Amino acid sequence: MTTTKADHAVDRAADQLQEMADKAAAEGGVAAKFAQGLADDAAFLRKLKPSLIKARAKGTAPTNQKPGHGTVRPSGKRPKGPGKGGPSPFLIIGVALVVGIAVAKIIDWKNDANADD
Repeated sequence: MTTTKADHAVDRAADQLQEMADKAAAEGGVAAKFAQGLADDAAFLRKLKPSLIKARAKGTAPTNQKPGHGTVRPSGKRPKGPGKGGPSPFLIIGVALVVGIAVAKIIDWKNDANADD
């Protein structure tokens, strides 16, 4: 079976999908949930090469194959666990509370200083 420019274009697109799946799996979190779907899409896209479609139409390609599942390659990096991506939420709430009180005091002080009684 000869490969054409269209076959190469489909292969490149499938390779890009596979790279996206691998990156998503390496990131972890919400992106990792989509990694397997992207890998499955890449495997499916490889079956859509024009030369394979032509061979199946002529009856020379096998048509009784099981649906393929893409594989996600492990990156070697450990994904970040929950709560390891930034400062504590309690710290942020505390800082916001202190800043809010300070702003309220300044506004109150400015209103008292400019009172036209």
